[in-house]
Amino acid sequence: MTIFDEKRAELEKYEFMMGAERGRLAVALDLLTDSLILTGQHGVYCISNRNPSKPRLDLQAVLAGIEGAKALIQSVMANLEAQRHGGEAAAAQANHSSAE
Repeated sequence: MTIFDEKRAELEKYEFMMGAERGRLAVALDLLTDSLILTGQHGVYCISNRNPSKPRLDLQAVLAGIEGAKALIQSVMANLEAQRHGGEAAAAQANHSSAE
């Protein structure tokens, strides 16, 4: 079973609300958030021998990677949103100019 089959309902919901690209990115962001939570919970039990207040180094690397991926996805979503609104602003400006 692919991720498209597993998350069909979520994909349909977000793609309808946000468009195909942003909807898929939103579902990917949700998946990363879930993974981050599970990894963080696992980190409670796998603490570092050097610094007991932090998870093991391998878990720290995984957490940093997931957080980085989330930041990249969020930046792409913000850029897509800005492009969408920029396109609407340009169309509104053109309509306003042609009306004069």
